Amino acid sequence: MKRVLIVGSNGLLGQKVTDLFSRSKNYEILNASVEDKPFFKMNEFLYRHLDITHRNSAMKLVDDFLPEVIINTAAITNVDLCETERALAWKVNVVGVENLVHAARMVGAKIIHFSTDYVFDGKSGPYGENDRVNPMSYYGRTKLASENVLRTSEIHHTIIRTMILYGIGKQIKENFALWLVNNLKENKQVRVVDDQIGNPTLVDDLAFAVLKVVEFDKNGLYHIAGNDLVSRYDFAIALAKKFKFDKNLIIPIKTAILKQPAPRPMKSGFIILKAETELSIKMSGVEQGLTIFQNQLSHI
Repeated sequence: MKRVLIVGSNGLLGQKVTDLFSRSKNYEILNASVEDKPFFKMNEFLYRHLDITHRNSAMKLVDDFLPEVIINTAAITNVDLCETERALAWKVNVVGVENLVHAARMVGAKIIHFSTDYVFDGKSGPYGENDRVNPMSYYGRTKLASENVLRTSEIHHTIIRTMILYGIGKQIKENFALWLVNNLKENKQVRVVDDQIGNPTLVDDLAFAVLKVVEFDKNGLYHIAGNDLVSRYDFAIALAKKFKFDKNLIIPIKTAILKQPAPRPMKSGFIILKAETELSIKMSGVEQGLTIFQNQLSHI
């Protein structure tokens, strides 16, 4: 059995990765997150509290468990918070990765790490893995710095850039799709930008891609996101249609109106051919992803 440490296991992606890996007898899993207790009951897995910003804690946990693979889903992903709380953003998104790298080097473990389209300026997407990075926000700069920590670490690693994750989980932060559902089902009007373009990504698909990275022992950089390139507004309209909500409640606006602290990449998106080819995966488009999402919500 391969020992896998899932860091940030209480988050949406961490929960989905844990759930998927649990279906195989090939893995011995340790879940770890900054909270004292797990958000979901999986009695067959151990859980440990871990604050990745504390190097000694990361080293002790890794030394105790001796993982062969560390899947790091922990990060501060609130883009505007990163812009205003820069010290905290750097501590979690960069120093935390440095600490995991230090621990991984000690036991010879590989790290799978997640990054973002915010490492690009959003002027000429969709982007391939070899396109030039140019982050505009502090969040994007921290994520690019975390990538560079891994690239210079001389340990085996895989960096997965993704974007606009949506899905369901226990006690998770509200993602874009859940925010839309929660407001539209109560007939509340929502304002959605129509000038930000990207690939909405069903978290279940991303978790499956992570499993394939481990199974095929792939290293390097992969862009993994949904199969359709759409605006946030078009995605919201598609969701309203799928759930039979009133699409007139969705008001298109321009990003500039929101006056958000952090700049956003506008014309973003990923070219995902490398991931689909090398990992033998097929990412869902908007229609298929929303169908799965709707079905999951109906079973809560």
